[in-house]
Amino acid sequence: MSHAPLINHWWQVTLYVSARGLTTSAIPYQGRVFDIELDFCNHRLRIRSSDGGTRELGLQPMPVADFYAWTMGALDELGISTTIQARPNEVDQAVPFAEDIKHASYDPASAHLFWRQLVQANRVLQRFRAHFIGKVSPVHFFWGAMDLACTRFSGREAPPLPDGAPNCGDWVMEEGYSRELSSCGFWPGGGEEGAFYAYAYPEPDGFADYPPGPPEAFYSPENRQFLLPYEAVRSAAEPDQLLLEFLNSTYEAAAIKGNWDRASLETDPTRWDRHRAGRAGHRLQTTPPIP
Repeated sequence: MSHAPLINHWWQVTLYVSARGLTTSAIPYQGRVFDIELDFCNHRLRIRSSDGGTRELGLQPMPVADFYAWTMGALDELGISTTIQARPNEVDQAVPFAEDIKHASYDPASAHLFWRQLVQANRVLQRFRAHFIGKVSPVHFFWGAMDLACTRFSGREAPPLPDGAPNCGDWVMEEGYSRELSSCGFWPGGGEEGAFYAYAYPEPDGFADYPPGPPEAFYSPENRQFLLPYEAVRSAAEPDQLLLEFLNSTYEAAAIKGNWDRASLETDPTRWDRHRAGRAGHRLQTTPPIP
């Protein structure tokens, strides 16, 4: 996403959950826009340009080098000249994409299941996000750490982050953590089926000792964040409420211990419901089982 202008904390480089998989959303390029979507239902990579040009590739086992070559070639064919840092970020062994012939797997069932987890997490995180009127990120997917995240900000500056990430410049993390924050989301680690997480930066005194809800949640000293195993949410009688309890209690840990101005930052997302047609007697619909 080198073509998109910088938005604070690198928000322009994230992906978003779509009705089919993950998408870049529209990226500007020389008076037009294009997008790239990973379709985890039909297992296709699609590149689409606003001038009508398209390219598609089936998602299937192939070396990273071949996938990289096809993608860059397809962009060239569409007249989208792109230069990227062509190696992985945030992993210890950053083999350049063009040289990586070792990693060549693709499991359609696992990719589809992970996307279904993201759909459910995205749905509840959007509800959580709506209660904050201060600066708050979109619910977006960071491909470096493979996490779906939503971050709230107190409005105050933060000290420089002492620890970076492997194969990722310190200046990247400096921008990402330049303001005091409370972040939450879902990632594939932290549990047998992944985990929901919540952390604060800088972590205020007493944050780790704040009692999180529900009982299945805990503070991980190793990860320096609260974790809630995905399987605990999936198997709950009311999974949405269990997850919202976790998200709200861990945010309160950051806001209360960090002395945030909560009165000016929080809001009621139903504040205009009485004026909206068809909202009278509205009730939340029953959601399908979480995968």
